[in-house]
Amino acid sequence: MKIGLRILLGYFLIVGLAAWFLLNVFVQQVKPGVRSTQEDTLVDTAQMLAILVADDVKAGTVDQSSVLQGIRTALKRRVDLKIDGYDKGLLSNRVYVTDTRGIVLFDSRGTDVGKDYSRWNDVYKTLRGTYGARSTAERPGDDSSTVMHVAAPVRDGDKIIGVLTIAKPNANVQPFVERSQRVILERGALLLVLSLLIGGAFAWWLSQALRSLMLYIADVEQGKKAALPALGNNEIGTLGRALESMRDRLEGKEYVEELMHTMAHELKSPIAAIQGAAELLQEDMPEQERKHFLANILHQNARQKQLIDKLLALIKVEKQQHLLATEKVDLRALVAQLRDDCEIRLASRGMRFDVQVDDISVPGDPLLLRQALCNLLDNAIDFSPTGSVIGLRAERREGRAVIKLTDAGSGIPAFALERLFERFYSLPRPDGARSTGLGLPFVREVAALHGGSINVENGAEKGVVATLELPIL
Repeated sequence: MKIGLRILLGYFLIVGLAAWFLLNVFVQQVKPGVRSTQEDTLVDTAQMLAILVADDVKAGTVDQSSVLQGIRTALKRRVDLKIDGYDKGLLSNRVYVTDTRGIVLFDSRGTDVGKDYSRWNDVYKTLRGTYGARSTAERPGDDSSTVMHVAAPVRDGDKIIGVLTIAKPNANVQPFVERSQRVILERGALLLVLSLLIGGAFAWWLSQALRSLMLYIADVEQGKKAALPALGNNEIGTLGRALESMRDRLEGKEYVEELMHTMAHELKSPIAAIQGAAELLQEDMPEQERKHFLANILHQNARQKQLIDKLLALIKVEKQQHLLATEKVDLRALVAQLRDDCEIRLASRGMRFDVQVDDISVPGDPLLLRQALCNLLDNAIDFSPTGSVIGLRAERREGRAVIKLTDAGSGIPAFALERLFERFYSLPRPDGARSTGLGLPFVREVAALHGGSINVENGAEKGVVATLELPIL
């Protein structure tokens, strides 16, 4: 499982559990919270009414109490109010008063006067000087029919002479409870979705950053040219830059060791030839031989210079992981410059350069591309017979520029096909000379810098076909 998906699932699990826990707590606390608020209101009302009816209870004139009669009248009156979208037609409160024995003296509903309520907690506890309240279902087994009863003592000084209870059905506040729970769930679900979207975006960003870094590491492992992607000034960016620094140091050390070894090997032959010729020149010899050995020294010195120049050019492109700057390169203009560069060599060999280039432009470094094509053309000239034709075709194919250079030589031996791009590996020219073996490695590096590729193979009938593919604009 990819790390981005793991992070997303972990985030989802944490947020989901936290959201479920909080929503569950909030939803479960709505009903008790609303009922506690209702109870507090009933306590205040009961305490005030108990004070107002104390004189009537003391005098035994509860039936004539103007306060209680007013309550009975008010409870029968329609109010036609709308509270937060809910209609309220009648007052739902009930008020009753009991004496010190728990016998009902007054009932706003007029149904239970004379009944014994001493067993109910609201009356029982209040008569004993504690807070009395209860919630009782009017229909046994039906929780939706519960009614909250809150009592207050009716006092004569410090003496309790009765109990006033005010009751209110819990069903009256249930719509508000349900609406609050619904709003909490809706807002909680929205918050959860937003949290998941944020988590998904973060996981996607992290996954993309890690994927870019992993692709970079994979390219490095395969020895490809790879530039560190833009990862930002964060922990992943710091890790990427540290990896790139380590790579540069390790590759640099390995590269220098390999380079010194191969260069020492390649320079050994011309140095030995120069030393041998110089030692012979110290002796007396005919002028003709002296000129021959002097020419050999100059030839070997030129060979060393060519080797060093080409090696420096190869080192430069091998160490580059990407082009420092690119511009629009017109292939027709580039090939025209290539023709001018090799015109003298072609004429000296009596060769014809047959060119067909479509109107194509590629992004890149014109100097490096020119040097790469020049290396390919040099090889074609060296291995082709005098008076032959060298062809160059450039066409657009599947979104890429395909440049084919063909010669009329004898082709590449089978044993050499897999070693053509090895540094310092070269085949003898028809005239017996050898090149530095750095031309094709240079072409390969230039192609890689431009996001392209180079392939060299034998033609269908004769000669060699070198195919350079480059991305186009």
